[in-house]
Amino acid sequence: MRQDERFYMISMVCRLLNVHPQTLRLYEREGFIKPKRIKRQRVYTDEDLERLNFVIRLTKEFGVNRSGVDIILRMRERMQIMEELINELFRYVDEDIKQTLEKRMKKFFEQI
Repeated sequence: MRQDERFYMISMVCRLLNVHPQTLRLYEREGFIKPKRIKRQRVYTDEDLERLNFVIRLTKEFGVNRSGVDIILRMRERMQIMEELINELFRYVDEDIKQTLEKRMKKFFEQI
């Protein structure tokens, strides 16, 4: 746990997201959310709130069932991993291009 991380008790999360505590417990059982525990008490982070809000929007606004939510969450996580890998690849390619360009420029100026 990070020191700058904020934690919310289940009652506060219920008020913020306008849901019943049993809904949050159901989402936990389904594996949609994994709140941390401090002395057996569920606590939620800002990241948890964002994920819960996304799940609630899927179910209430779009009518997605629990199986659909599970699939969407897994696809979303895979897309985030792919995005990180693509960004890492771009950084590698950028560095390689930069080094190649520097070598060519050095060689060019040595010839002058």
